Amino acid sequence: MASSLSPNPFDHQKTPNAEPKKSFMTSLITLRPNHFKEDTYFVSELKPSEQKSLQELKDKLSASSFGASSMWGVPLLGGDDRADVILLKFLRARDFKVGDSLRMLERCLEWREEFKAEKLTEEDLGFKDLEGQVAYMRGYDKEGHPVCYNAYGVFKEREMYERVFGDEEKLNKFLRWRVQVLERGVKMLHFKPGGVNSIIQVTDLKDMPKRELRVASNQILSLFQDNYPEMVATKIFINVPWYFSVIYSMFSPFLTHRTKSKFVMSKEGNAAETLYKFIRPEDIPVQYGGLSRPTDSQNGPPKPASEFSIKGGEKVNIQIEGIEGGATITWDIVVGGWDLEYTAEFVPNAEESYAIVVEKPRKMKASDEAVCNSFTTGEAGKLILSVDNTLSRKKKVAAYRYTVRKSTAVV
Repeated sequence: MASSLSPNPFDHQKTPNAEPKKSFMTSLITLRPNHFKEDTYFVSELKPSEQKSLQELKDKLSASSFGASSMWGVPLLGGDDRADVILLKFLRARDFKVGDSLRMLERCLEWREEFKAEKLTEEDLGFKDLEGQVAYMRGYDKEGHPVCYNAYGVFKEREMYERVFGDEEKLNKFLRWRVQVLERGVKMLHFKPGGVNSIIQVTDLKDMPKRELRVASNQILSLFQDNYPEMVATKIFINVPWYFSVIYSMFSPFLTHRTKSKFVMSKEGNAAETLYKFIRPEDIPVQYGGLSRPTDSQNGPPKPASEFSIKGGEKVNIQIEGIEGGATITWDIVVGGWDLEYTAEFVPNAEESYAIVVEKPRKMKASDEAVCNSFTTGEAGKLILSVDNTLSRKKKVAAYRYTVRKSTAVV
């Protein structure tokens, strides 16, 4: 079974099958963004002064009442590499100042004990309806970091806002749930030198109520900064409104270069283009121009997708060849910010046969999610998925994948 991309349209609809024009496979360029580079956490790669600070922190921790403490199931003075990774995070957060790092670590341990954070992931906090839309872990980026998505636009509805943030008790329960989501992400980390030791955060600012969520946002930010140092490798903001850039320019001078290097800003309408630079399309939620649906996890690891791009003024045909008669082909296809025409047709191999329109040409809106469809063939042939971007000048990212199940009918 083979697939190829062609920028030239074929006209097979209701016409006898003809020899198709030669097609080619477009080359995909992996975009390497210039962003924060995560520490390796190899002690041997630390500066002599940093190695000294690590040992001093261990000595001071050993002499304190927290010497036997553990964090995320890792004894902090257990003598293994995992403990070094955790301690180095606190040191890095305080510029390797041992006294400040120790105070931060001790306060964090006290908070985790009071908050009962170690067992938090097992609790049912009653926010099932918010999972998958407000804060959730979904897939990994191209470097293996777990990805946490945040979107607070649902709280623009007053009824939803009052239900979740109506009083202090409700707010505290929500904060506990939000920490629970992060704890699940942290437990996916390796805590190993050279491994994946931080997550990616994607925050959707679309329709986010600014004033109403100020208290909750500030408390979440404070909790994360104080108790989860160096846990975020990259923080991607998508659907960023124009005024956010103004706000960012005001507080940007007060941020360190290290902190700012973790930020990626993407204006509204560019979510897919931005996320594709970091995350494979099969791991990106469908609402952001990817192929991942909440129910996909029930079927095991996601099937890898093929990425391609469509230039402005171009039409691209994806040809899936070698399909046997009686086989069923299932496919997913998406174009970031669609706003173009999509169609699908099956072209039999036999010259005397006619092409079958599987999906009539239709204009895809910018908000449309990935198309998922299937077709059972009556004879051998190929499926052609067409995306027509000829009316646009904008280059768009796209992805598709497919599976073919052969017929089990007994002849």
